[in-house]
Amino acid sequence: MDYQTGLAIAAPLAIGVAAIGSGLGLGKAVGSAMEAMGRQPEAIAKIQTGMIIGAAFIEALTIYALLAFLMVMGKIGA
Repeated sequence: MDYQTGLAIAAPLAIGVAAIGSGLGLGKAVGSAMEAMGRQPEAIAKIQTGMIIGAAFIEALTIYALLAFLMVMGKIGA
């Protein structure tokens, strides 16, 4: 197996793993935030703000993985 074949196999797998991890992380974060909002309705604003910031960071990691994938795609077949 040469370098480009390994890259062609690994790059889509890596973006898939990143997407699965992001989905699991978002699900866990939002689920926990919903539970916390249910337990403490007076703190909904603070919990919601923290949840949105956390979700943005999780999504940013997925976007970084996508950008890395797009940069690597330029190396395949060159």
